[in-house]
Amino acid sequence: MLSVSLLVILIVVITLAFDYINGFHDTANAIATVVSTRVLSPRNAIIMATCLNFIGALTSTQVAKTVAAGLIDTARFQIADVKQPEAFAEQLQNPTDQISQYIAEHLSPATKQLLVQNASTTSPSPELQTAIVDDLNRIIQRSDLYSADRFAGISLKAKTIEKAKAPEKLKLEGLAILNRSLLEKAYPHKLASNQQIFQVVILAAVLGAIVWNLITWKFGIPSSSSHALIGGLCGAAIMHGGLPFVLWNGILHKVLIPLVGSPLMGFFIGFVIMTLIFRSFANVHPGRVSSSFRRLQILSAAAMAFTHGLNDAQKSMGIITMTLVSTRIISEPVVPLWVILSCASAMALGTSAGGWRIIKTMGHKIIRLEPVHGFAAETSAAIVLFVASHFGMPVSTTHVISGSIFGVGSSKRMSAVRWGVAQTMVVAWVLTLPASALVAALSYQALISMGLSQ
Repeated sequence: MLSVSLLVILIVVITLAFDYINGFHDTANAIATVVSTRVLSPRNAIIMATCLNFIGALTSTQVAKTVAAGLIDTARFQIADVKQPEAFAEQLQNPTDQISQYIAEHLSPATKQLLVQNASTTSPSPELQTAIVDDLNRIIQRSDLYSADRFAGISLKAKTIEKAKAPEKLKLEGLAILNRSLLEKAYPHKLASNQQIFQVVILAAVLGAIVWNLITWKFGIPSSSSHALIGGLCGAAIMHGGLPFVLWNGILHKVLIPLVGSPLMGFFIGFVIMTLIFRSFANVHPGRVSSSFRRLQILSAAAMAFTHGLNDAQKSMGIITMTLVSTRIISEPVVPLWVILSCASAMALGTSAGGWRIIKTMGHKIIRLEPVHGFAAETSAAIVLFVASHFGMPVSTTHVISGSIFGVGSSKRMSAVRWGVAQTMVVAWVLTLPASALVAALSYQALISMGLSQ
C-alpha cells in the first residue's frame, strides 16, 4: 500500500516520463519536413527543436488548465464515499448542527420523501443513498456553503478559510473541490476522502497513454500523444466511477471538435498557402524559389517547434496540476512554476532523443517534399497550433502537421499525396482514444487489485 504522498511522487515521475516519451515520439512533428527537404541536418534540426520546444512550453498554461480541470470531475462523490450511510441519513433526518441543517435544507424534494419513507428502517435503501450522493454533488457546487458560524469549531487551514470566504474568485471546479474538502473536515468519520483513489485514476491514465505511445512509436505510426493521454483519463475515470466522472461538455468542445477541426484547418490553410505561393512565384525561376524557401523554411520549422512545445508540454503540466489539486496540495488549477519548468525540461530532453521512425513516415511517405512545401506545411500547422493553444485546446500536433502536409500536397494535384498512408494514419487517429482508454481501464483494475486504493 502506498500513501497519498508517495502516489503523488510516483505520478509526477511517471508523468515526466510520459512527457519525455512525448518529446521523442513527436519530434517528427516539428522537424520532419525540414529534414526531408535537407534544409537542416537531422542533428541541427533536433537541436533547434529542443531549444524551441523548451521555450514554447514556458510561454502559456491555457491548455494545462483545460487538462487539469476541464475534462475529469475530481471532486465528485460516490456512494462508497459515504462511510456510514445509516448514521449520515439519520443526521439528515434530524439535523442538529448548522452544516447538516444546511444540507437537509438543500436536499431535493425526492430525497426528502425518501428520507421519510426510510425513517423506520435500519439501513437506507440504495435509492436513498444514490439520491443523497446526487444532492451532495449538487451542493458542493454552491457558493454559499461556507460561513464562519456554520464551520465554527472545525479545524481548517487559514488558506482554506481565505478561499472559502471569496468563492466568487473560484471557478466551478475549484469551488467543488473546496466544498468537498470542507464537508470531509466536518464529517471525517462519515464522508471519505477520494484523494488516494483518484491518484490511482490519474496514474492509470498516464500508464495507458505511455503504453499506447510506445506501441505506435514501435511501428512508426504518427498517432497523437495528446489524445492518448485524454483517452487514458476518460478510460480510467469511467472504470473508477462511471460516465458521470467525465466532463463530456469539455471533452466535446475542447477535444472532439478540435480533434476533427484542427487537421481540417491545417489541410485548408496548407492548401491556400501553397496555392498562393504557386501563383505568386509562377514566373520565377525554380532555382531561385527553392533557394529562397530553403532559408524561409528554417523560420517555419522554428515556429512549428515553438508551437509544439506550447501545446504538447502543457498536457503533462495539466496532469500534475490535477494531481496536486485533487490531493488538496493546491486549491485551484493554477500551474506551479516548478511544474512548468520540469515538464518543459522533460519535453526538451525527449525531443533531443529524436523520433526517427516517425520522421521517415512524416517526411517521406506522404508526399515528395521540397523546401517550398515544407515552408507551407509548417507555417499552416504553426498557425493552427498557436490558435488552439490560445483557446486552451489540447490538440494533436501530429494531426495538425499531417493535415497540413496533405493540404500542401493536394494543392499540386490530388495524386501527389499517397492516400494509402493517409488511410493508415486516420485509422490510428480513430483508434487512439478508445485504445488508450481501454489500456488505462485495465491499468486501473490492475492497480486496484494491487491494493493501491486502500
